[in-house]
Amino acid sequence: MMLVDYAGSIFPIIAHSPWNGLHLADFVMPFFLFVAGVSLAIVYKKVPDRIQASWKVVLRALKLFFLGILLQGGYLHGVTSMTYGVDIERLRILGILQRIAIGYLVAALCEIWLPRRRWRKEGFPGNYLCHWFIVLSLVAVYVGLLHGLYVPDWKFISANNGGIYEVKCSVRGDLQPGCNSAGMIDRYILGIQHLYNKPVYRNLKVCNTNSVPSWCLAPFEPEGILSSITAAVSCILGLQSGHILVHFQDHKERLYNWSLLSFSFLALGLLLSLIGIPLNKSLYTISYLLVTSATAGITFCLLYVLVDVCGWRRLTCVLEWMGKHSLSIFILVTSNIAVIMIQGFYWRAPENNIVHWIITHVAHK
Repeated sequence: MMLVDYAGSIFPIIAHSPWNGLHLADFVMPFFLFVAGVSLAIVYKKVPDRIQASWKVVLRALKLFFLGILLQGGYLHGVTSMTYGVDIERLRILGILQRIAIGYLVAALCEIWLPRRRWRKEGFPGNYLCHWFIVLSLVAVYVGLLHGLYVPDWKFISANNGGIYEVKCSVRGDLQPGCNSAGMIDRYILGIQHLYNKPVYRNLKVCNTNSVPSWCLAPFEPEGILSSITAAVSCILGLQSGHILVHFQDHKERLYNWSLLSFSFLALGLLLSLIGIPLNKSLYTISYLLVTSATAGITFCLLYVLVDVCGWRRLTCVLEWMGKHSLSIFILVTSNIAVIMIQGFYWRAPENNIVHWIITHVAHK
């Protein structure tokens, strides 16, 4: 996150893609969701008390959700601002941790409550038919809403200059920033004042010209309601990889099934992108879901070979430490505590610190 925030303007490939396409930062969220799903298969291998387990899952998801509101709702400001606090009327409701909480909740409840067939190694996918039915149902709902809802013209008041702007739409199935149904759902349900005010699509060339389209100035929630449906599917797909880890004991069997699943997703995702369904993180399109889940699965295979098969644990000790403390690291970075601590070390004058130097001498060039 620090690299994306402070070096993304210098190296665009590590920042989020402005709209369609994949950059390095666009893989982070799906990887988190995928690994969360893998861990759920291990945790809920046996569930003696479903009600108690469900209660713990709901509480954990609520804690994560409200922590996300505190960190990304607008209460904490940037490193250049000494103020804090947020107007409740403009509180950002959804965000990164909130999306992880939703995905975790859906996948965990599926694992706890959905019936499973008696384990048969030969017919592995069939042992979790109900899980796949949920996946297909969620995908169908997402596709139906994204491509089927009619998006009318809409107006908004700019938070920057207070001007009133109108976005001309009157379309159905549009996947561009201003007229997609994902944004419309968020505006209707959450309220436009509760959406993210600095959407990444403002980095598009069309938003940096003299005749800027009105939608460039509008808020947009990249972790919105509709896209959270497919984000939850990422977690369920990770859950299926976790089932392979739990039920297969041989290295070759695990790697074979992981590879088969991952490369199947990759081929299907790339095919969808070629026929017109773009790789889009902000909308969490089906092609993006499949390609990022496949990439997460392939990465998981490679790490498994390095650590569990070859025994090269020392090479991944840093990754292991970061994984164990991922939430703490996220809090330190999102709240800018880590950045403030780093820039607290300076040479002769407070402004001679590494963060200030990057912002003024590199990012602004």
